[in-house]
Amino acid sequence: MSGLRVVFMGTPDFAVPCLDRLVKDNCEILTVVTQPDRPKGRGRKLTPSPVKEAALRYGLPVLQPEKIKTPDFIDQIVALKPEAIVVVAFGQILPQSLLNVPKLGCINVHASILPKYRGAAPIHWAVINGERVTGVTTMYMDAGLDTGDMILKKEVNILPDDTTGELYDKLGLLGADLLSDTLRLMIQGDVPREKQDGSQATYASMITRETEQIDWHQSAEAVHNLVRGLNPWPSAYCRHDGKILKIWQTRVKEESQTIVGTPGQVVAVGENGCIVATGAGLVELRQVQPESKKRMSAVEYVRGYGLNVGEILG
Repeated sequence: MSGLRVVFMGTPDFAVPCLDRLVKDNCEILTVVTQPDRPKGRGRKLTPSPVKEAALRYGLPVLQPEKIKTPDFIDQIVALKPEAIVVVAFGQILPQSLLNVPKLGCINVHASILPKYRGAAPIHWAVINGERVTGVTTMYMDAGLDTGDMILKKEVNILPDDTTGELYDKLGLLGADLLSDTLRLMIQGDVPREKQDGSQATYASMITRETEQIDWHQSAEAVHNLVRGLNPWPSAYCRHDGKILKIWQTRVKEESQTIVGTPGQVVAVGENGCIVATGAGLVELRQVQPESKKRMSAVEYVRGYGLNVGEILG
């Protein structure tokens, strides 16, 4: 793929392995397009995206348009004469006028086995929903949201205690491999092309604050999946003594049938954490984070914050 003229569009950590691979494969990266620097942290300091940081390390030119549908931005891309545009978790939908620019097409690397989990948070929702398998799909982009013709797919197993963060890293590296294979096939003119079955599509919406709150009336397994699905971002939470308590690590208790309690009730405190009743079964809290404090073991929290057997978590 040496010399392939590419515009790369991406923003988060997930996209960085794909940019790394384009550099390794000696593609001619004409520019990197990423979201504008955003305020971050308590100081609200403007912070570049991980893709921008990677691009600057390689000495690549960077564009950061607030909107990519403007004629000025599209004219900039047209003038570069890219053979392909590669899009990985960029954060905006490409207009048709931009999709028409590269002769080989606009290629997207998406973190699910399409048509399942189209949308913004496919990794989060695969874990939250207790899926056992996920993967990466490369596809030709069209004007819809992750609706284009599929090119290559590769699956990975989701282990029972995998977090979104762990899966995110695996799929980022897998996406880079799949992108490299996809571009090689495009250059050879031998690209498989499969239409998506829209009747099988599911949507992975943005994670909201409502999503993050634990509903103790759900099953222990569903609570466990929510916790690991929101680790390391943005985290699942409940309330204790009127304050937010983030929950970072849990375990489903196999002996759930031997102890009962109302949903959200602390029914026992053990050497590894505290045990909470759910709508079906028990879940053991292993690692938590009190409001405005650092993470700690659930045992440390119980000792330091007076969480007692019989209390109800909100």
